[in-house]
Amino acid sequence: MIPVEAALDALFALTRVMPVEEVPLRAAAGRILARDVTARRTQPPFAASSMDGYALRRAEVEPDAMFKVIGEAAAGHSFAGTVKAGQAVRIFTGAPIPDGADFVVIQEDTTRRGDLITLGHRIGPKDNIRPAGGDFAKGQRLAAPQRLRPADIALMAAMNIPEVPVFARPDVAIIATGDELVQPGDTPGPNQIIASNNYGLAAQLEAMGARARLIPIARDTPAALTRAFELAQGADLVITIGGASVGDHDLVAPVAAELGMEQSFYKVAMRPGKPLMAGRLGETMMIGLPGNPVSALVCGTVFVAPVIRAMQGLAQTAAPRRHMPLAVDIAANGPREHYMRARITDAGVIPAERQDSSLLTVLASADVLLVRPKDAPAQPKGTLVEVIDL
Repeated sequence: MIPVEAALDALFALTRVMPVEEVPLRAAAGRILARDVTARRTQPPFAASSMDGYALRRAEVEPDAMFKVIGEAAAGHSFAGTVKAGQAVRIFTGAPIPDGADFVVIQEDTTRRGDLITLGHRIGPKDNIRPAGGDFAKGQRLAAPQRLRPADIALMAAMNIPEVPVFARPDVAIIATGDELVQPGDTPGPNQIIASNNYGLAAQLEAMGARARLIPIARDTPAALTRAFELAQGADLVITIGGASVGDHDLVAPVAAELGMEQSFYKVAMRPGKPLMAGRLGETMMIGLPGNPVSALVCGTVFVAPVIRAMQGLAQTAAPRRHMPLAVDIAANGPREHYMRARITDAGVIPAERQDSSLLTVLASADVLLVRPKDAPAQPKGTLVEVIDL
């Protein structure tokens, strides 16, 4: 068995970054920006009013001052003339500031009669003008790599960037194995269960930007598993679920070896998830996950998610961790790292009483994985521990 950190390093060594493609801005949300992009224009491109009011000269602003309104400026429509002494232009939010004006008095601070306005007594020093380039200037960069959020999409739209360079989505083929499995909606036999790991893992991968393909369930025969690998051809990553241990019906490793897999490692010193395997089948990376539902999805969080991020050009880093206080006392840990399903409460984090790797209800009700280092001593309530968000 190798430590979790060593297994991650080995997985990153197998990882290849996806090629770059250009996609329309509308399709870029959630994708990973592959190259810096630069603004094609300045925003705003001109000094603009931030309020509805009157544009005039700052030097003439004083209580009870009177001005003649000589025109109007609205968003998308500028005033063509120049504001001179004693003059004002009716202006609306977003409109260009007229030549000669350098101050906007908000309409609430004025009284208007016909073409004349009179200023009130509580006008503050704020000019209510958004300067040209106050948001960004032409040539300003949005740095890569980063996952594009809605705010980033809006920013690129304002920068007049219609096409966005992003890393291609990894194509991941997921092979669930086992005579005991049937698809959701099918009627299981007396000795069968419903396949769940592949659906949960696919959802996990797609949330990170990958394309997940569910290969038909591979039965426990070399021929069926070989056929499943054939159907997975062309994938950037093949993930098998189950069959990666050493029992008589665990065929993933020998069949993959016959197909040319170069194994990187097998077995990790963790729980749940010890029978983890990884290697390469030609140009395709392969990860063999354990078959227990919780084990598969915990390994998806700890190992597969960092790989998917790295394939999309993000840093080769472990799943983010943060510290939280324990809300209860916990016992000493054994010789393997333990990723305990736990809930967050106002008092701190509480590990579930039942940690069996087959219990999906426990995983579904968990907020985090509480990470216990190997041989960790018993820890009292209030101790800060590391958690990984689920």
